[in-house]
Amino acid sequence: MKKFLTIHACLLAFVLSISAPADLTWADAKGRIKIDGSSTVYPITEAVAEEFLGKSPKVRTTIGISGTGGGFKKFGREEVDIINASRPVKPKEAKLCEENGVEYIELPIAYDGLAVMVNPKNDWCDSLTVEELKMIWEPAAEGKIMRWNQIRPEWPDREIRLFGPGIDSGTFDYFTEAICGQSGASRGDFTPSEDDNILVQGIATDVGALGFFGIAYYEANKDKLKLVGIDDGNPANGDGPIKASVDNVKSNTYQPLSRPLFIYVNKKAAERPEIVEFIKFYMNSGGPLVEEVGYIPLSDRAYLLAYERFERGVTGSMFSKEGSTVGVSLEQVLSE
Repeated sequence: MKKFLTIHACLLAFVLSISAPADLTWADAKGRIKIDGSSTVYPITEAVAEEFLGKSPKVRTTIGISGTGGGFKKFGREEVDIINASRPVKPKEAKLCEENGVEYIELPIAYDGLAVMVNPKNDWCDSLTVEELKMIWEPAAEGKIMRWNQIRPEWPDREIRLFGPGIDSGTFDYFTEAICGQSGASRGDFTPSEDDNILVQGIATDVGALGFFGIAYYEANKDKLKLVGIDDGNPANGDGPIKASVDNVKSNTYQPLSRPLFIYVNKKAAERPEIVEFIKFYMNSGGPLVEEVGYIPLSDRAYLLAYERFERGVTGSMFSKEGSTVGVSLEQVLSE
């Protein structure tokens, strides 16, 4: 296996090296790259941008956090060159791009799991079933499912306070689709934020709290949070509750809360040398950085195929018109 990965790493380095224009190097590239979008993908792209700056000091990269939905609005209006996305593009976002003449190249860059957490002083909730999560978060729960003992009678008569990504977040879209059956279908009486650090603080300071966000933010704050196992009722994914971890996401046993992550590149912007060099660097060096910030990298071959997709200028999404990736395994993403 190690030999296999080494061969692909060499192949990837070779392909990327011959792809560059002969008269252009990373050091020669200059300009400004505007990026916005998902807070989940932000740490990956930030790490790549910092490393890229060392290679290309004349390129300035700015990265905003508007959530996947907010980022796609800016992307569709050509306000940014690249968007970080924690889900595929939605039909309405694709339509906005089409209306404004924006073609996009979709590139998978990592895999992620959504961690479900409670306060460390919560000594009753160690796991939840998918059905219980739905009972808590579905629209019908608003104003009705308000206390822990409504979930399981043996749990305390204590108020549940919910924390989650805002409605412009791709993490919110994915969670609601995976748990409630429809993207965006959620109760409204929870504390939302596009800033995962605010969600960490909310859960860490409230004994009755329950919330969710990407696994990397849990790993960075696990001394302040308690991870909850999720039981999807499928014996094929393991016996009983499974907790979010890199290994469980890799093995595809943490379901249905595992998902691929993406960047989208404006095709017109992709003609600029600094964008070409940035994407080349992302696909060539992103894997170790993905792992460094707590996410799951794709295989060397997958990054090679993604770069080939970029180099050929292949536009549109690899996924369905509804943009669903619920239950999509890492292997399925690679095959796309």
